[in-house]
Amino acid sequence: MAFSPGLLVVAGSFAAFRLLNRGLERLVPPPPSARRNRWKWRNIWTSLAHSVLSGGGALTLLGQGGVTWHSPSWPPSLLMASLIPGYFLEDFVDMLCNQKLHQSWELLFHHSVVIVCFGIAVLLHQYVGFALVALLVEINSIFLHLRQILLMANLVHTTCYRLNSIINLGTYVVFRIATLAWMTRWLFLNRENVPPATYAVGTVGMAIMTPMNIILFYRLLRSDFFKSCRDMQREKEWVMEGEAETCLGGMLPALGSRSEAEHWAVGAVALCSGPTGQLLLTTGAFFMLFCSQIC
Repeated sequence: MAFSPGLLVVAGSFAAFRLLNRGLERLVPPPPSARRNRWKWRNIWTSLAHSVLSGGGALTLLGQGGVTWHSPSWPPSLLMASLIPGYFLEDFVDMLCNQKLHQSWELLFHHSVVIVCFGIAVLLHQYVGFALVALLVEINSIFLHLRQILLMANLVHTTCYRLNSIINLGTYVVFRIATLAWMTRWLFLNRENVPPATYAVGTVGMAIMTPMNIILFYRLLRSDFFKSCRDMQREKEWVMEGEAETCLGGMLPALGSRSEAEHWAVGAVALCSGPTGQLLLTTGAFFMLFCSQIC
């Protein structure tokens, strides 16, 4: 296989996000309430920058047309797809260096899947358009990351937090649940072009992800619209400890006491959702289509 120029973009993306992470404490100094967890403050701002870039870029490119599910090498799309593995590599290294493994293993697994799937798109120049669709969930991630920032800055009881909660709820429906429905419909309409075994795996996977997203949507409603002040304070403490990152960017409420079974249940949900949520599903479906291509 010839050397892919996309690998240079991946390396450059890793270096750029690493430098951004290092410089963010000067650009956006942490408030007093976040100073005991400075690395988390930098990490969330870096993730926010990535979500703005990737989500906005994907929406713009897809909105312009000319990008299809099997788009092979349209330069701007390929460039955008090449930026993604670099960020996830940087975030992988950042968590590995600053967070305990039992707090971050779900995200590390999630990042590994994303790196592999987008790496295939970069190396083989296949399904680049499909990869861009996966990035639409980052539009919702923008508001999930803003939510974490407001929690760490102790700005929960503000108009800004309330407004962000409303937008977060709306973008969750449009860019997560609707994307899942869109992907399910695409798989159904193209079932004759996908091998039966691969189609069955994809159908089962989406059947599992649909109720999970509905449950997470309910948890979002409960967390931001139907929770007590005491629960909000507990969640803030959870975010400060770096544990909320593993559950949809701090979306899941932090309960005062959990049984071992509840910890496993939350971990299972987080494994399939992650802070970028549906990205795991869509990149998994992308990998499924890649497998069908080589079968």
